[in-house]
Amino acid sequence: MTGYIVRRVLSMVLMLLLLTLVVFLLFSVLPTDPARLTCGKACTPEVVAANRHNLGLDLPVWEQYWVYLKGIFVGRTFGSGTATYSCDAPCLGYSFKRGEQVTVLIKEGFPATFWLAIGAFILWITSGVSLGIYSALRRGKWQDKLVMGVSLVGYSLPSFFIGLVLLFFVILKWQLLPYPDYVSPFENPLQFFQTMLLPWIVLAFLYAAFYMRLTRNQMLDTLGEDYIRTARAKGLRERIVIRRHGLRAGLTPIVTAAGLDLAGLLGGAIITERIYSLPGIGSLAVNSVVDADLPLTVGITLVTATFIIVANLIVDLLYAVIDPRVRLV
Repeated sequence: MTGYIVRRVLSMVLMLLLLTLVVFLLFSVLPTDPARLTCGKACTPEVVAANRHNLGLDLPVWEQYWVYLKGIFVGRTFGSGTATYSCDAPCLGYSFKRGEQVTVLIKEGFPATFWLAIGAFILWITSGVSLGIYSALRRGKWQDKLVMGVSLVGYSLPSFFIGLVLLFFVILKWQLLPYPDYVSPFENPLQFFQTMLLPWIVLAFLYAAFYMRLTRNQMLDTLGEDYIRTARAKGLRERIVIRRHGLRAGLTPIVTAAGLDLAGLLGGAIITERIYSLPGIGSLAVNSVVDADLPLTVGITLVTATFIIVANLIVDLLYAVIDPRVRLV
């Protein structure tokens, strides 16, 4: 087990290094010139040259990558002389359009995205898995058809449609909730809950539709196994058979999907954040693309990909806990 963890951590580190290289090279060959994009309206060749030097774009590409990679671990500086900008580790670049470090901007946007992802995750896991089990136990009955019908609707409707419909009816027409205005849950819990409730419902409805069908299919496959019939023949209660034997054996694909979906949401739920004016990473990513803020776009891309790679490692380690038949070698 220990050897497996060490190997996976080392492979994860190598993958992250390769990821930084690919993302950095991808953005370095774009036809746009970041130095020109940051020069404002008074754009002269001298200003462009100065901006290029401040951004470190006057260096060869491989040297730029080495400076960028080193900045992640020890920090770096931009410019020279009096026009020097310090970027503390982990430095993912400096946004001259916003006059702030990319790391600081991501830290400011992460709390809203974190609470959005965690709240939606709890809702969709509890509702999706519960309804999936309920549907499997009533296979072919009207309850099963109803649950599968709801999941089909969840599959069919896009997030922007559900989000806008809830925004219009719940907030604008019926005025059941105030217009979204994000605050920290530690500052004003009631306002935080009122702001996050509809975004949680939107994402939970979309993701729960997938988990209903996934859980139902897994339960149906598992409940047909011989050891399930043996457990029932021994006189075990149906609740114990379902929870300890049926659900646990079918959890592996559910955990895999849940881990990667949560990691993807931690990288920002762009549409939902924009609809409900949440100052999260998703909204920050959209603004960085619209403003052609390449350092910020690169930083968000790396952070999002890192979440997914780390989540993949955690999911693999959970396999052995969930299913004793799995051996990590």
